Amino acid sequence: MDWPMLRDQHVPEDERPRERKKRLLRRRLSDTATRMFLDRGFDAVRVTEIAEACGVTEKTVYNYFPTKESLILDLWDSTAASLRTLADPTRPPLEAALAILSGELTALTSWLSAQDDPGHAVELILRFGALLRSTPALQAHQREATDRLIAAAARALAERAGVGQDAPEPRIAAIALIGLWQIQFQSLGRHLAAGLTPAQLRDAVNADVHRAAVVLDTGL
Repeated sequence: MDWPMLRDQHVPEDERPRERKKRLLRRRLSDTATRMFLDRGFDAVRVTEIAEACGVTEKTVYNYFPTKESLILDLWDSTAASLRTLADPTRPPLEAALAILSGELTALTSWLSAQDDPGHAVELILRFGALLRSTPALQAHQREATDRLIAAAARALAERAGVGQDAPEPRIAAIALIGLWQIQFQSLGRHLAAGLTPAQLRDAVNADVHRAAVVLDTGL
């Protein structure tokens, strides 16, 4: 099973050999760490062991990831980059956010469909979620990652509205929109555990996210 396929596979067209080498090493470090954490638990794995498994020094690991927690929670990086589309004045922010969420969900369900053993793939994702919930350090890091997503969304929305990013309007809108990612994450866990097929999973999670989006669209 190819766990790394869950990550953003975009390759810059003008990528130079040195940049490609750095990108691939960063991915290898994170993928190796993720596998080791899932196998043995987050606290039981030392950064030096991850470095040894990848044939690099511990210092090299920290050059790419400032903390041990960031090794496993770099999946939000592509989401943060995608949130720039919220600044597009020709597209409603809610529509833009739903498009990002749908793309991420489709990538996941397509990955599941391509697995030789989808059941094992689902088990791995559920274990990943359980690891996050059971590890205080990862929970704290995930909260920080959510704050960064909110900040990224607020910047884009402020740019769209022509106001400062600390203005209350883009801030509250960003908090509401990023809440849709929490809905999607929780819905995924619930429906994965129910044993749905990838197609059923996509439809069920999309339905949950769009129900939540209606609340944002119509107001409380």
